[in-house]
Amino acid sequence: MNGVAPGPIWTPLQLDHGQPEDKIPTFGQDALIGRAGMPVELAPVYVLLASNEASYISGQIYGVIGGAPINP
Repeated sequence: MNGVAPGPIWTPLQLDHGQPEDKIPTFGQDALIGRAGMPVELAPVYVLLASNEASYISGQIYGVIGGAPINP
């Protein structure tokens, strides 16, 4: 089984009480890339894992988190 561990990603949920209102202006800026990700930036990982190209990938967690390792 594989999985995706997304970091700070802009979604409608962030504006609908997903984040405290005072945190919205700086949401994601602490990522190494310096910004929150967009949902479209997660899509290639999901597409890969759903494809036949991933037939030999097993037991992996893919961190889509803006540049930081998921296991520091």
